Amino acid sequence: MTDSGSFDTDVIIIGTGPTGATTAMALATYGVRAHMVSLWNWLAHTPRAHITNQRAVEVYRDLGFEDQVLQQATPWDLMGDTLYTTSLAGEEVLRQRTWGTGDKRKGDYLQASPCSMVDMIQPKLEPILIKNAAERGATFSFNTEYVRHEQDESGVTVFFKERLTKREYSMRARYLVGADGAKSTIVEQAGLPVEGHMARAGTVYTLFEADLTQFVEHRPSILNWIVSTDTSFGEIGMGLLRAVNPWKKWIAGWGFDISKGDPDMSEDHVTRRIQSMIGDDSVEIKLIDVSVWYVNQAYATQYSDNRVFCGGDAVHRHPPSSGLGLNTCVQDAFNLAWKLAYTIHGFAGKGLLESYSDERAPIGKQVVYRANQSRLDYAPLNACFRVEGASNPVAAGVERLREPSTDGKAARDALLAAIRLKDTEFNAQGIELNQRYVSGAVIPDTDAKPEEFLRDPVLHVQPTTRPGAKLPHTWLVGQDGRRISTLDVVGKGLFTVLTGLSGQLWAEAADELKLPFLRTVVVGDPQYQDLYCDWQELREVEEDGVILIRPDCYVAWRQFAAPNNLDEAKSLLSDAFAQILDGNPNLNNRSAFTPNFGPHLFD
Repeated sequence: MTDSGSFDTDVIIIGTGPTGATTAMALATYGVRAHMVSLWNWLAHTPRAHITNQRAVEVYRDLGFEDQVLQQATPWDLMGDTLYTTSLAGEEVLRQRTWGTGDKRKGDYLQASPCSMVDMIQPKLEPILIKNAAERGATFSFNTEYVRHEQDESGVTVFFKERLTKREYSMRARYLVGADGAKSTIVEQAGLPVEGHMARAGTVYTLFEADLTQFVEHRPSILNWIVSTDTSFGEIGMGLLRAVNPWKKWIAGWGFDISKGDPDMSEDHVTRRIQSMIGDDSVEIKLIDVSVWYVNQAYATQYSDNRVFCGGDAVHRHPPSSGLGLNTCVQDAFNLAWKLAYTIHGFAGKGLLESYSDERAPIGKQVVYRANQSRLDYAPLNACFRVEGASNPVAAGVERLREPSTDGKAARDALLAAIRLKDTEFNAQGIELNQRYVSGAVIPDTDAKPEEFLRDPVLHVQPTTRPGAKLPHTWLVGQDGRRISTLDVVGKGLFTVLTGLSGQLWAEAADELKLPFLRTVVVGDPQYQDLYCDWQELREVEEDGVILIRPDCYVAWRQFAAPNNLDEAKSLLSDAFAQILDGNPNLNNRSAFTPNFGPHLFD
């Protein structure tokens, strides 16, 4: 490691949202000095992103604060069905089983991860991230404007201006992370290429308080689509009532025509619109905030420029449809943080950092297209809910769905197809957990063939130990008889050599390499028993084979069977690390690498 005296910190992070805060927290956990900077006085004050999928919760679990998130979040079972009604108090047109809570899909979600989905708004999440990052050593500056940066061979000089005092100053760091949102100054200054377009449609979002318990308590749902003439504009063509804090704080949303300028955001108009969506004028409504957001469809094709790395909304800009935004931000951060840490600790060459963009940019592009497609996929539903040319198209459409006629039957058949299409937004577990990486930090199988998915890869998870895939979850049994996930015995800042009882040569080789960031897990040992025999079915290698797992729980390399001798095992492992880490780590005069998971774990 280079002498730290010439640097004010190791990594400067611009932005305190899910990307920036997760990056800071992970870096601090991995023993790296991280300093966060925010233009604002504090953290998110509006609900913003909320759907938190299983992979994001797995990241929180790995970093040691899943329990804190679960205490604050709306739990999985209350996320419930998604409702389509003429108003919240009015006629119910359709229910869709969503977020894997339905009987047909719940087993898939339970089988794929030790973590459930939750609904976690940013104003609750960000303080948890900041608290844990600070406990582990990260530092912060609020009310501070990022101005510009200058790079050289050894580091980055970043220039700031304090908003309160107007003082201008600079800080020196090894690396800069731009997590400064969809209008990222850092992306622009770094010259990162962005494809697509911004602000192609607009939506009014209104945060309000109202006790709507009587309408939803018997049918819990965080998303309620309102099928009415008042809210029929735009791609989605329906209004939205989204539960923020069940069931007394809400967001109401509806589209507007951006070609006609700004929408009517007066208190009178907004209140009337909300009342019509609720369907009961006697409900007392307290407006908190009215804002506009725009539908973006843009993504960066490159996430880094030498010592500058960008992530989150700065590099993938899309609507909230499919609930992929926050989750993709968290995964960007988790991918980047361990690579920065290993480079700063001297365990890896700069090629490891180049793999960040190679791995995450294709995912960002995929997410942008998926989120925008999810909006377009409302068109078949809207066609079922409307009879064009009628004096009241929506009322006529709903009436047609109830008719015992040929037209009614055709409409109901179309409704079934339309709602199954929307599973690609609301039950898309495959999009969330089937992400695959191709980069220099992944060594493909010698005879690797393109992966063939056995089920729809958008809807369904395909567990695999192929290099570039996340290690599959299944339950092992510890020495104390308690279940422990395969994801719990890997990660946490370390590489893992994973083998079986007959793979002792791999365990001995890993021990002799004496890498401070490497653990060995032998499935079948008393603390890692495969009593269900599920791992035996999942592992895809022989019991005496080996799977090398990265700190982010992704498979870096595997061998299907045992080597001929210990020297061969050591050579294979050493060569794998040399490729993954872009050079053999120099371990002279280095003590053991012990990630810091914070004082709260030892209370």
